[in-house]
Amino acid sequence: MVKLIKSSQATRFKCIPRIGFEMQKEHPTIYVSSESTKEVIMISSNISENLRNDNFQLNVSGKMINFEFVTCGFPMLAFNQCDKEVVFTSIHNCLLDLFGNTIEYEWTITDCKLVVPRVPNASLILTFWTTGIDEENMERFENAIPSSTIIKHFETIHWRPAATLKPESKFYQSESIEIRQDSLTVPVKLGYFQGRQASFRCNRGRISDLIEFVDRWKSGEGFQNLEHLEIIMIHTDFPLNGVLNAIGVKYIDATKTPPTHTLPKVYVGCSYKKNTDPITSRTYVVRETDNRVASISIEGGTLSFGVWNETEEEFLAMVD
Repeated sequence: MVKLIKSSQATRFKCIPRIGFEMQKEHPTIYVSSESTKEVIMISSNISENLRNDNFQLNVSGKMINFEFVTCGFPMLAFNQCDKEVVFTSIHNCLLDLFGNTIEYEWTITDCKLVVPRVPNASLILTFWTTGIDEENMERFENAIPSSTIIKHFETIHWRPAATLKPESKFYQSESIEIRQDSLTVPVKLGYFQGRQASFRCNRGRISDLIEFVDRWKSGEGFQNLEHLEIIMIHTDFPLNGVLNAIGVKYIDATKTPPTHTLPKVYVGCSYKKNTDPITSRTYVVRETDNRVASISIEGGTLSFGVWNETEEEFLAMVD
């Protein structure tokens, strides 16, 4: 049957880039998403809720699961809460068997008290409203993440001062990270970040943190995988323009037009912005280890940093 479905629906399957599992506390949802749309295909409820008479059972990867059709036109799962992990693992494995590894399987988790999936070919989207008030569960949650699982995006809206990340934290391995906080320093030790794209927003910050970041990148000591970084400081200890003099930037001639740096975003999210914010700047820095260039822009309280694949010679050849 699976082979028949695959062969008859091959064209439609090619139009599906990813399947998402939104594991919120109530009514976890499974959906198919593209670059600009998200279509729910299953929603869940507790089995204690009354099922309608037209409910039915299916064997999903060896697990018998209750289903019913709801007015929205997609099936509803029904299960005991203690079976949640087994149920969604079975569905994941069923979809993996059907679609294979040609698409992405994203698990979005919004609470550190929820179960971390131990399934193959999965990437995690972690979006926590606040961090630092439940350190015990945060540590348990992080320890439960399998080493083979990719953390595609880590986001927290209110980073509490009490929350700290150890140098070996798996969250530093996220391909994309977004943190907002109110305390004095840049939210995490940027030097430990191993990912590609980052956004930090804080109410107050120190210029010394920014200078240290750029110096570490220039020397090749850190941020080997970094592609794009944005740091927004609402209040700073002195104007951000002072960073440019401190880090020794190079300048493109004022009569010429610099190239614009922008990249596809690792995680699109609800905004559906496909690309990073463009950086068009006459100031840049060069990494000592490989002569790679990064455009650097400072506007108001925002520092934008975009790394090019080109060497300095190749970069300057793109200047009009």
